[in-house]
Amino acid sequence: MPNITSASEMLRDSDLLRAAPVQARSNLRLAALLDAAATLIQRHGYEELTTAAVAKQAGASIGTVYRYFEDRVVLLKALATRNFERTAMAFQATLDESKPATAADAIDELFETYLSLFRTETGFRSLRMGDVLDIRPLAGDTASRRSCELLARRFESDFGLKANEEAIQILENGFVTMDALLARAFVASEKGDPIFIEAARVATKNVAASLR
Repeated sequence: MPNITSASEMLRDSDLLRAAPVQARSNLRLAALLDAAATLIQRHGYEELTTAAVAKQAGASIGTVYRYFEDRVVLLKALATRNFERTAMAFQATLDESKPATAADAIDELFETYLSLFRTETGFRSLRMGDVLDIRPLAGDTASRRSCELLARRFESDFGLKANEEAIQILENGFVTMDALLARAFVASEKGDPIFIEAARVATKNVAASLR
């Protein structure tokens, strides 16, 4: 994986930005806007996010926001793209460092990593990787689908499991269930409601038994 800039390598290579940052200063400016959006989402949720509020939070002009983003929806997509990238990197690091012996062990480790993102990544608990945004028509696959395709290939490499459509669907079913339960766990709690967290943990444990 390429070195990640402070804004987002994946975002820079996407078609979301009006102007891609080419210098360190512009990259930091873009990162500051994304950080500001994440902070506001953490406080108020993404429904009330405005470009004016992002500019104020970042200490930037509204023109700076529109230099990079067409509107608030694109800004939300951009932040979701950064969240996707950070999730993928966190998952990869977890599997590389923990070296789980089985797919079941890997799923347990990945659950704890995803739970940690809810607790530590600003704004993540509201927006996650963007599938919560009801923007139609859907352009391409959902973030959950793309994540599970990556995991299926990694599981095939590490554990000899088939990275076929059935496996991807099993992983995605579990992922969507876990994501929804964790989102509920953090609606009114900074640490997360332990009842819903445990329900999410149980849901992920059931996934490994279906893989082959």
